[in-house]
Amino acid sequence: MESYLLDWANLLLRWAHVITAIAWVGSSFYFVFLDSSLTPPEEEDLKRQGVSGELWALHGGGFYHPVKFAGAPPQLPKHLHWFYWESYSTWLTGFALFTVSYLWSAGTYLIDKSVMDWAPAAAVAVALGFLVVFWLAYDAICRIFGQRKNGDAIVGALVAVLVCIAAWLACHWFAGRAAFLLVGAMIATAMSANVFFWIIPGQRAMVASIQAGQPVDPIHGKRGKQRSVHNTYFTLPVLFAMLSNHYSFTYSHPQNWLVLIIMMFAGAAIRQFFVLRHGFKLGRNAHPWPYAAVGVACIVGAVAWLAPAPQSPSTASAASDASSSAGATAAGGASGAGTGPAVAQSGPVGYAQIQPVLAQRCYMCHADQVQMKNVRVDTPQALATHAQAVYQQVVVSRSMPMNNSTGITEAERDLIRRWFEGGAPTH
Repeated sequence: MESYLLDWANLLLRWAHVITAIAWVGSSFYFVFLDSSLTPPEEEDLKRQGVSGELWALHGGGFYHPVKFAGAPPQLPKHLHWFYWESYSTWLTGFALFTVSYLWSAGTYLIDKSVMDWAPAAAVAVALGFLVVFWLAYDAICRIFGQRKNGDAIVGALVAVLVCIAAWLACHWFAGRAAFLLVGAMIATAMSANVFFWIIPGQRAMVASIQAGQPVDPIHGKRGKQRSVHNTYFTLPVLFAMLSNHYSFTYSHPQNWLVLIIMMFAGAAIRQFFVLRHGFKLGRNAHPWPYAAVGVACIVGAVAWLAPAPQSPSTASAASDASSSAGATAAGGASGAGTGPAVAQSGPVGYAQIQPVLAQRCYMCHADQVQMKNVRVDTPQALATHAQAVYQQVVVSRSMPMNNSTGITEAERDLIRRWFEGGAPTH
């Protein structure tokens, strides 16, 4: 029952998280576009009011005319919309989802004993420390260097180095899947903290000054703009880190930390292209296509780098025979896994041959007593229902067993492949 309820919590929190993230990212992207697309006002009345830029837009069958004031507007409107609950809701649902999906079952999802064998409590504490320490270090960099000459370039370089260090540490301390998600959560926490600690307080100070009839300190606008720009460059790297946990060929690579860094850099470069292209259309800067080219080149390079080496039929057969002969004593040596069942090296594969493998590697999480994800494979009928999923998770994506905690061997994965490709018989 606990597993069933956790699955529902995971589903509902994931749904809410995606909804709120769309709202936050959508509003963030829109305002970056708006700021880049504003043109000087043409009407004298707008100029007298202190308007620094305007935009005419057509959407949904109607015309829109947003304007931006260089400083304070002549009068505060009665209804002023604030953009902050999108950020807060995204972080709250994301942290709740991270808790349910990883922290609650840290021994299963957060820890890979072949990477770092530590107690669940210690792993949870360090994971939470990532969120806090990264924010403190990032915030310190922004405060110390952000207002200096060429401060944006210095901050960008130092934050990039900080992210690289964090990615390396996460991938050397946690299970690959959890490491990628943790780095994404770490950056997303800094994004939401920017809104909570700097952007919204600065805006409240601006409104309070206007209401008191006092001049507005421009530092609030500068800091808010700086952190808002940082957030827009963080967005695509965070989205990749969040989505990649569904694709094991990224986080299971021996140099998974480098894969993560390359793909996050590609996302930031592509985001830079979209930020600058609006200004290019207005003749403010050169065409930013090199940023997009660099981002795409990084992605293409990663695709080529991670591609599996092609094997001829004879090579594949030899590799299968070699792994089969070693399978009973080698890769099955996970803690508590013991020696694997004997694996047939040739001929058709039936249910009787894969049942011992499933019993040793899968039943502890997918049998009568425990049905993780509401999946059980301990009977022929149940296995037939989930045969496609077993093949996808064990053979294709290789994401199961989770972190290979039960020590399934390459020969056993190949046995399941041959069973499925032979029609997945259940007798």
